[in-house]
Amino acid sequence: MLFNSFEFFIFLPIVFVLYWFVFQKKLSVQNALILVASYVFYGWWDYRFLSLIIFSTLVDYVVGISLENASNVSKRKMLLGLSVIVNLGLLGVFKYYNFFVESWIDAWGTLGVSMSASTLKIILPVGISFYTFQTLSYSIDVYRNKLKPSRNFIAFAAYVAFFPQLVAGPIERATSLLPQFLKKRNFDYEASVFGVRLILYGLFKKIVIADSVAPFVDDIFLNYQDYGSPIIILGAILFAVQIYGDFSGYSDIAIGVARLFGFNLMFNFKYPYFSRNIGEFWRRWHISLSTWFRDYLYIPLGGSRGSTIIQLRNIFIVFLVSGFWHGANWTFIAWGGIHALFFVPLALIGQNRKYLGGISENGTFPKVSEFFAILKTFALVTFAWIFFRADSVAHSLDYIKNIFKTAHFNVLSTRLTENIDLKIVLALVFIFILIEWSSRNRDIFVGPFLKNNAFFRYGLYFFFVLTIILSIDNEAKGFIYFQF
Repeated sequence: MLFNSFEFFIFLPIVFVLYWFVFQKKLSVQNALILVASYVFYGWWDYRFLSLIIFSTLVDYVVGISLENASNVSKRKMLLGLSVIVNLGLLGVFKYYNFFVESWIDAWGTLGVSMSASTLKIILPVGISFYTFQTLSYSIDVYRNKLKPSRNFIAFAAYVAFFPQLVAGPIERATSLLPQFLKKRNFDYEASVFGVRLILYGLFKKIVIADSVAPFVDDIFLNYQDYGSPIIILGAILFAVQIYGDFSGYSDIAIGVARLFGFNLMFNFKYPYFSRNIGEFWRRWHISLSTWFRDYLYIPLGGSRGSTIIQLRNIFIVFLVSGFWHGANWTFIAWGGIHALFFVPLALIGQNRKYLGGISENGTFPKVSEFFAILKTFALVTFAWIFFRADSVAHSLDYIKNIFKTAHFNVLSTRLTENIDLKIVLALVFIFILIEWSSRNRDIFVGPFLKNNAFFRYGLYFFFVLTIILSIDNEAKGFIYFQF
């Protein structure tokens, strides 16, 4: 079920009314409702894959309790290994099996050895990368004695399948989200209003920004050989806008929906395109995944401790694995490797944690040096996005090569002059940037200029609603990160 679908806007009020007005007196019943609603939400896409979530839930529930009862170190390691094998095994079969088979055949093909193998017709279950990492972190935290295992199966199952963030995150740690299922929740009007605002802004990001930009991105990436460098560069920039609006829009809606039911989820994006270097970008982009890899992969590998070679090894492992997590394609691995190359110089000179504070906190506009730092970082990130968006590494390289082939600035001016839809989209993107900038040091889009001004605040809400209605298509468009 899509957040931007008609079905969801029927589903959500029904669950909300049942949750707060029918079953509000008993926590266990509320949790059971959340669990059932989550399974309906996920099963709406394909009910058969509910068996994977249920199986993963059962395995980690049993592993957690068994870890608490096991005092023998080797037995505890065996139990953790079972959780890792099951979770990553499911992920490997459904997401990477065909990739490995085809890559193996291609590798032998380059040596002149012809091989053939029948690959399975495997459908990738939506959200498997997200809920797999969520359940896996539970087992690891119990193993590390950072968390007591849950003996309340309904609460644990609801934590694993919690429908607002089940399909595309944020990837919540059990240490943060699971305890919220075990304590009574009371309706909070202010939290609900906050949630509705986030939902509204998330829908604006997805429907008005990301979905409006998408046709131009698709056209340019498909026909880039017919365009000059300005249009090709514009295509890359618009994809950067599209993927941010799409993914952060999903996260905003997820966080907002969770607030309606009394749950707090972590913020997954903090205005990443205003970052002043790549290190800051990764503290602001897909925060739940980057911190997951930091805590469960980078630090266990040794982190920044040890020799420079060890540190560089760990950086490349994390970024390459992060790229591979996104999908079974060499383009994602290349994307991760490029970010590693961007990150390494900062790490070597100790600048990767240079920018830990807010952005232009003492002024409306950035300083000249800050502006160019933001521009440089955005250019690097956008360059890497070309590999993320392209169908293959060869497509990426050819796309980049065509940027330097010919200028054709007249083509860009012609497109802007003749295509009214493109002009409208670019105007909306400009407004979007202004809204983001005004809120850059806050968790939600309503910046200082709106906080105490009801006229502008409700005017902005009206603008969101109006543009969403005008942008709605006959068929709800899926979210980019559903494929991961």
